[in-house]
Amino acid sequence: MSRVLVFDTTLRDGEQSPGASMTPAEKLRMAHQLDALGVDVIEAGFPISSPDDFEAVQTIAREIRRPVIAAMARATPDDIRVAAAALEPAERSRIHVVLGTSDIHLEHKLRIARAECLDRAVAVVELAKGLVHEVEFCAEDASRTELPFLCRVVEAAIAAGAHVINVPDTVGYAHPRQIHVMVQTLMSAVQGIDDVVLSVHCHNDLGLQVECTVNGIGERAGNAALEEVVMALCVRSDAFPYHTGINTEEIYPASQLLTELTGIRPQPNKAVVGSNAFAHEAGIHQDGLLKHRSTYEIMPPSLVGVSDCRLVLGKHSGRKALEHRCRQLGFQLTADALDRAYRRFKTIADQKKEIPDTELIAMLDGECTAS
Repeated sequence: MSRVLVFDTTLRDGEQSPGASMTPAEKLRMAHQLDALGVDVIEAGFPISSPDDFEAVQTIAREIRRPVIAAMARATPDDIRVAAAALEPAERSRIHVVLGTSDIHLEHKLRIARAECLDRAVAVVELAKGLVHEVEFCAEDASRTELPFLCRVVEAAIAAGAHVINVPDTVGYAHPRQIHVMVQTLMSAVQGIDDVVLSVHCHNDLGLQVECTVNGIGERAGNAALEEVVMALCVRSDAFPYHTGINTEEIYPASQLLTELTGIRPQPNKAVVGSNAFAHEAGIHQDGLLKHRSTYEIMPPSLVGVSDCRLVLGKHSGRKALEHRCRQLGFQLTADALDRAYRRFKTIADQKKEIPDTELIAMLDGECTAS
């Protein structure tokens, strides 16, 4: 089974999500959790962007030893040297150098021609490889770059010494089939592509690394969510013959810590880590779960660090779920008492979204005896 490397950019791209900025101390705390989670690469920040970010990258590079520590840099000598200085204490360091390659970026942002783009790609990779252990070359806006030119730039970066090639769908423009064709073309047309790690930022990928963030946070609509990609590979190993080095039981703790640090909570129906991911209200589902968990759960909650599933008592709940919760609370109901309690429960539930235990106990008072 092939190994998929997990490049986590929660502390760089994720932090660029509006309202998600973290102090150096908070970044270090999150980096320790990402280390426990087992990610292969932690992109710790963008050192030239601020003194705080430089400090955060430097501190993480000094204290977190197992994963590769990466820092982003634009394709300029100043950016690269500052990133290298921040990464100097790292056991394994990587500069993630970014250069726009689409005609839109070349004409309107960088204001350079394709020939200069090629020259700059070679120059910055050569500079960076002499300063850190690994260089990741990112062809920014790759999904909107003409494929023949993208192949030329990638081939030039590999020849210059890049260890990782990143082809991002920077603005979420590409559809999955387009990403497939882009990666397939690079794999078949670029000399030396088999000697590097191929990385795709955001959408579907056929490479050996996925770039992602915890909770899917990031600029605009966010990034590929680490927890979703990892658990898709885990749960559907029959369809995806790949594995990661992620300790899945640390997924939920990582999600909770990021929520605490940024104040940005995943939507309740968020896959894997949302508050409703392992919650069930429908009576049919609750009955099935009480009989056998696999009827309505494709993975045990404990696999991602959640203590247990949650049976929500609301208007869609059935008699079995009510009886089960009463037993959990220490009450034994006769058949007649359960019938009466269930009728009252349904009346109340029609007026409320969820019935808490305190109200359930009050409703049962006098109807049954505590065990």
